[in-house]
Amino acid sequence: MAFRCQRDSWARQVAAGRAGRGGGGRAGRPALTPPPPLQFATRVVSCQAAELRPEGGGAPVRGFQVVLEDTILFPEGGGQPDDRGLIGEVPVLRVTRRGPEALHFVPAPLEPGAAVVLSLDWDRRFDHMQQHSGQHLITAIAEQMFGFKTTSWELGRQRSLIELDTPSMTAEQVEALERSVNEKIRERVPVTVRELAADDPEIETVRSRGLPDDHAGPVRVVDIEGVDSNMCCGTHVSNLSDLQVIKLLGTEKGKKNKTNLVFLAGNRVLKSMEQSHSTEKALTSLLKNGPGEHVEAVKRLQSSVKLLQKNNLNLLRDIAVLIARDFKSKPVRSQLFVLHRKEGDSEFMNIIANEIGTEDTLLFLTVGDEKEAGLFLLAGPVEAVENLGPRVAELLGGKGAGKRGRFQGKATKMSRRGEVQALLQEFISHRSPEA
Repeated sequence: MAFRCQRDSWARQVAAGRAGRGGGGRAGRPALTPPPPLQFATRVVSCQAAELRPEGGGAPVRGFQVVLEDTILFPEGGGQPDDRGLIGEVPVLRVTRRGPEALHFVPAPLEPGAAVVLSLDWDRRFDHMQQHSGQHLITAIAEQMFGFKTTSWELGRQRSLIELDTPSMTAEQVEALERSVNEKIRERVPVTVRELAADDPEIETVRSRGLPDDHAGPVRVVDIEGVDSNMCCGTHVSNLSDLQVIKLLGTEKGKKNKTNLVFLAGNRVLKSMEQSHSTEKALTSLLKNGPGEHVEAVKRLQSSVKLLQKNNLNLLRDIAVLIARDFKSKPVRSQLFVLHRKEGDSEFMNIIANEIGTEDTLLFLTVGDEKEAGLFLLAGPVEAVENLGPRVAELLGGKGAGKRGRFQGKATKMSRRGEVQALLQEFISHRSPEA
């Protein structure tokens, strides 16, 4: 996709992340990509009612699609998410492309013809520039070193993926690739943007996955000096030194015969290191040993937990048997047996039911929280359970199923156990001979 910010060449530079003093060669100190002006004066062309579907799903959000005379906000496309910012005081929630126009979705209407000031969220923009330029560099070097072509990529919120046209990639190849791309960063290689006419024969020499059907006007090319030339509409740094560092996190199995290479670039590497260091400090405090011993300490803890869980299950089984025998040992048994225990599971309840027997006794057993979520079992004569089971589940705000005299399931309102007990007591009183 070749995005053009409608008319203004200056705004196109801003959309490329290159406004102001930029460029920079290899001699002397690296020329860091300066932030573009964070505000830009423009005018509202149109404003129409629209709906926005949230990225995480859910009900559509009502708002308005605004077209400006010119914009410094990049619309989503080419694997890169959109920019965010403000039009005056109104937040821009999404920027999309319609032909050569950028559509700004906002929650409040704007008056067509009104002069407005557009503000850019530079932190988000610079993060996208680092990830996108990092992808171009990784893609170019991966193809040069191993012949692995990039078939697609995704700039994610936490990490980014490059889909490579290879069924696998060895750890040694990943390590060599990471070393090579970081060498290019240290060499402070310039990144430049140029435009070619659509019929320029030089386009044939540029790496590309094709132009969109609605493309019009010149073709935008991003060059990493001596490394790569690629058709691209996205935002980029002006020098590889702006990437700071690239970390390849490894590979994941992709689509058929494809491999996903996971990476972080720039500030994301620093944030990841900060998170890892915080986790390491916390583990050191909890485990009372050094970072090099954390894995073995966790393995020992896991073994201990498994043993304790096994012992706990055996104890619960023994308790279930004792509870059942205590009930059976009574000279006069009640027709209704009710029990709640915080610790337990379905097996615990079924052991009690098996030991007591369900031919003459109606059992209502529950485990879990006393007021909220838990498990329940209704066991007893087949006809009684078939009649009462769904009503018990309804009272407990849960769902269940049953057969052959047992109905069990999950509950969300354990606080209503008393109502269930009253229902069962009433049922027994109505079927007893005395009644």
